[in-house]
Amino acid sequence: MDTRQQLIDTARELLVGLHQELIRYNLVVWTSGNISQRIKFDDGSADVLIIKPSGIRYEDLTPESMVVCDLDGKLVQGNFPASSDTAAHAYVYKNMPHINGVVHTHSNYACAFAAVGKEIPCILTAIADEFGGPIPIGPFAIIGDDSIGRGIVATLAKHRSPAVLMQNHGVFAIGADATAAVKSAVMCEDNAKSAWLAAQLGTTIPIPEAAVESLFNRYQNNYGK
Repeated sequence: MDTRQQLIDTARELLVGLHQELIRYNLVVWTSGNISQRIKFDDGSADVLIIKPSGIRYEDLTPESMVVCDLDGKLVQGNFPASSDTAAHAYVYKNMPHINGVVHTHSNYACAFAAVGKEIPCILTAIADEFGGPIPIGPFAIIGDDSIGRGIVATLAKHRSPAVLMQNHGVFAIGADATAAVKSAVMCEDNAKSAWLAAQLGTTIPIPEAAVESLFNRYQNNYGK
């Protein structure tokens, strides 16, 4: 087996496991949501992305069912049609070279913020740590082409958050790889829940900007190193 195919097969196995994490953390139901990972080849071949197939339930996913697409969203390998969000993932990869993992979820608390067009405010140290400020709201966009990808890139270009709430839709999280992106999606929902609960108790208290900077820098550069 050539090295390129080994990288693809390894990514397929990884993604099957990561999709089960979405179920474990209650971020998706039925067949909704998806994870992709970009693969860059040392031989100079064009990048590809591996992504969940469309309409396949999570318990039925296998490494062989994961599909391979180019960065125009065209199928390269696979026996199933790619996710309807493939064009959005591909647009992110083409326009954010440092990003190699994208996750999309419909998690309940984050979707509640998306439904009313509100960002998740930076009211907890965990939000400052992971997102470096509020988790932003992106524009409404139709599914099926790269419109969602355009909204993701345009919104996150103005933020250091690794997650965005796309209005009336759900969460898109990004990362250096798919595992990092899944972590951001998990943390986004956890903090969305806390923010919603806090709002039921009274007026929330934003963290001062200087403290946000300190928390973010400590967590990103020192924590766990």
